[in-house]
Amino acid sequence: MPYEIRIQRTFCAAHQVRLPDGTLEPLHGHNWTVTVTVGADGLDGSGFVMDFHRLEKQLEGVLVQWNNRHLNETEAFSRLNPSAENIAYQVARSLTLPAEVRLISVEITEAPGCSALFRP
Repeated sequence: MPYEIRIQRTFCAAHQVRLPDGTLEPLHGHNWTVTVTVGADGLDGSGFVMDFHRLEKQLEGVLVQWNNRHLNETEAFSRLNPSAENIAYQVARSLTLPAEVRLISVEITEAPGCSALFRP
């Protein structure tokens, strides 16, 4: 896709990742950074891939449910391990895009130099 736009937002949340042996790591928090990239083969009548504000509003609607929360206690992660990878997946599945726009990726950064990328 020749055209892409990207938005970035942050939220603060704690989590306890379930380890392979079934134990939980200690409760700790992050200032998560979420980067969503969408693309299209062409531009709409206004010259946009899509309106930034529309995409921002959708992402903010997802993140508000997790901001200042313990992710393990939220509905999205009641059964799903709250790893950075799964957070990226949950963001991706929560977005509704116009028919001509495709999700390219969702990147979750939990600490400088540590990020996970989901590409559908």
